Amino acid sequence: MTGTHTEQTPVSVFGGPTALIEYRGLRFLTDPTFDAPGEYPRGNGHVLTKTAPAAVDPAELAPVDVVLLSHDQHPDNLDHSGRALLAGIPLVLTTRGGADRLGGTARGLAPWDTVELPCPDGGTLTVTATPAQHGPEGCEPVTGEVIGFVLTAPDLPTVYVSGDNASLDLVQQVADRFAPVDTAVLFSGAARTALLDGALLTLDSAQSAEAATILAARRVVPVHFDSWGHFTEGRTHLVDAFTAAGLLDRLEIAAA
Repeated sequence: MTGTHTEQTPVSVFGGPTALIEYRGLRFLTDPTFDAPGEYPRGNGHVLTKTAPAAVDPAELAPVDVVLLSHDQHPDNLDHSGRALLAGIPLVLTTRGGADRLGGTARGLAPWDTVELPCPDGGTLTVTATPAQHGPEGCEPVTGEVIGFVLTAPDLPTVYVSGDNASLDLVQQVADRFAPVDTAVLFSGAARTALLDGALLTLDSAQSAEAATILAARRVVPVHFDSWGHFTEGRTHLVDAFTAAGLLDRLEIAAA
């Protein structure tokens, strides 16, 4: 687990795409994945393999106020334990199709839709859904609908959660509306599978560093770079890429 609670916006990372963001008194959990290591058959002989357990038991996280679910179709973003967790969450923000499939407290958002949430201090914060592209141009029929999220509130720094996104053009669209971003939670493991002939399904390490520049991000917290076999770049690649870009001081990542 990594993260710091001396920050104005604490972020704790638990493996895979799963992180807890504390923002204006509310607790946001990204793409919950808490299963033990194992295999997930995906049809036509394709298998996704989870290689490491989460760094926390989901019961230890209570309360969680909101789940930010980039998409529900893939087990590396929502596994069996994650699905079970959703039943006890007051609000799940996800794609429109995902909300239809999940039911319960799931609310579907299209890119640039906003949701105003009341905060414990009596104020409000805004969640804005952002566009995401889970692979190369035209990938949607294979990989499906995906969104990211931006958290904003008066007098608080902006937080961006990329979701499974492989497009720097879409990062630029987010920057055009919200930069400078204080904290960017970037899905950064250079995910690749045979379904799209090994094309990037998420940002690689060098692109993550470029995204940090595009967003003018003060802090980058990478997720979705470990605990699954189809993540092709990990901690060392991220450190090397941010070092090469002169941005290592912006990278907040767990020790090896």
